[in-house]
Amino acid sequence: MMHNVSHVRFFFLSGFNETVNFKVALFSLTLMSYCVVVLVNVALIVIIILDKNMHEPMYILLCTFCINGLYGTTSFYPKMLWDLLSPVHVISYSGCLVQALVMSIFICNDLSILSVMAYDRYVAICRPLEYHSIMSKQRVLLLVCFSLLTPFCISAINIILIYRLELCSPYIDRLYCVNLIIVKLACFPAETIVNSIVAYITILIYLFHGVFIVWSYVYILKNCVNSLENRAKFMQTCVPHLTSLVIFLATILFDIFNMRFGSNLPPSIQNIIAIELLIIPPIMNPLVYGFKLTLIRKRFLACFTFQIKK
Repeated sequence: MMHNVSHVRFFFLSGFNETVNFKVALFSLTLMSYCVVVLVNVALIVIIILDKNMHEPMYILLCTFCINGLYGTTSFYPKMLWDLLSPVHVISYSGCLVQALVMSIFICNDLSILSVMAYDRYVAICRPLEYHSIMSKQRVLLLVCFSLLTPFCISAINIILIYRLELCSPYIDRLYCVNLIIVKLACFPAETIVNSIVAYITILIYLFHGVFIVWSYVYILKNCVNSLENRAKFMQTCVPHLTSLVIFLATILFDIFNMRFGSNLPPSIQNIIAIELLIIPPIMNPLVYGFKLTLIRKRFLACFTFQIKK
């Protein structure tokens, strides 16, 4: 018999069991990581908003990228900081679904924005004379909306399908809630078939995003072979994008393998792999773009020098 609502009302985040002896140290490291994430992302967002010279598609997309980093980490860090100081590590059923929803949107948004950024670089290098007509403000706005709304809709469908499941265990062997772990708690595996189908469709959609990025860079590299100017553009604007893409793919693949095949790893190692997605990309992406993109670097150094003189 199908049940519309799970009997489980609270989840115990058993991943925190390994943190009991290191609460103070982990709390300090987590707080420092969150402060760095907020600082570097907000700094880049503010610089882009205040400098009218950066009101161009590439910088608007980068700003969206940083906003998504803040959005995703906010669903995790405050709750983890609270749990590290709390004797009981629980999260409500609705809170767990919301956290899983936000985490899913955060991951899908990242790949969607990276795809739009790849298209932007393709147009800039392969079709430079048409760049401003193709990447108009209206089109950039549409692409940004599409890259944000599509992940929300897809992730919401996955969460709605989880809500219909009856769950038989309140224990999540992780520091935070994610779709796959919640689905594994279902009392009747046969009821999760639809969840699996939608999950595989989601994977295929974002696999297509990856193929699109590869296709874009194949054409970009072809145009860079015989052009010194295009090679300079590639090194200046495409290398940061590729670095962000590699960082994102490496962390997400590690996390997927950890969820599916990491049961034999020590719990502490599983925890480290689980949170790297929320530490490495949100910190590294603004730093990579900040140091590599000349306009951002000059603007940041100018602000920093002004503050020192002041």
